[in-house]
Amino acid sequence: MSKNKRKLLSAERERFILKALSNGVGSLADLSGQLDVSEATVRRDLQSLEEQGKARRVHGGAVRVHFPRTEPIFTKKATFHAEEKNHIADLALEFIEDDDSIFLDGGSTVLALARKLEQKKNLTIVTNSIMAAAELMESPHRLILLGGEFRAISRTLVGPLTAQIVNALNINKAFMGTIGFTVEDGISTTDPNEAYTKELIMRRAAKVIVLADSSKIGVPSFVNSGSLEDIDVLISDGDISEEIVEELLEKGISVKC
Repeated sequence: MSKNKRKLLSAERERFILKALSNGVGSLADLSGQLDVSEATVRRDLQSLEEQGKARRVHGGAVRVHFPRTEPIFTKKATFHAEEKNHIADLALEFIEDDDSIFLDGGSTVLALARKLEQKKNLTIVTNSIMAAAELMESPHRLILLGGEFRAISRTLVGPLTAQIVNALNINKAFMGTIGFTVEDGISTTDPNEAYTKELIMRRAAKVIVLADSSKIGVPSFVNSGSLEDIDVLISDGDISEEIVEELLEKGISVKC
């Protein structure tokens, strides 16, 4: 990489590596040369991709892991792309007005938004996230926690038992997390019960806003949990490709990054 070109951010390098791994095994030496970074940097990127379930390290390199995309436990997932998630949460906060009724989905990016809601007044907050509820339990906002089956890996309440409460609600804005996002199929996750609850919520929300850092864009997970027709806004970081932004705008989805 010449001196007049900027160094790639970690999320950009990870996307480059995934693309390079699409045709088979990628060696450390080859990836290091193509990215113009040290092999130690490539090893760290590969470790991050492996922890996210996107790649598997082998001797001297790595191979890509194709979906069903694995889901890391919540505490580990929260450490991935923390700076990008905080930026996305700041942008999402701009969509919330005092006196709004909102839904907070599970996921570490949505949790980052929950931590900023003290800046707003008199919200009604509905959530199926145990983590978001714990964050908000002492806030002055009205808090409604959905019932359902506890899913330990995501710290959420999901499944058919959520339907009775969800179907009685009318929500101004739903802020949704996701494991995967593609232009072809919309959002996706690893668990059918999680997908079921997400779909219920999106039907009851006047506006659906998906929060997804760029590492999730273009990568599907096991089960679809909402089509593009269900989504009004995608909030991501600045590493999302211009081609994807243009495709989403053509389909009537606003993009903020």
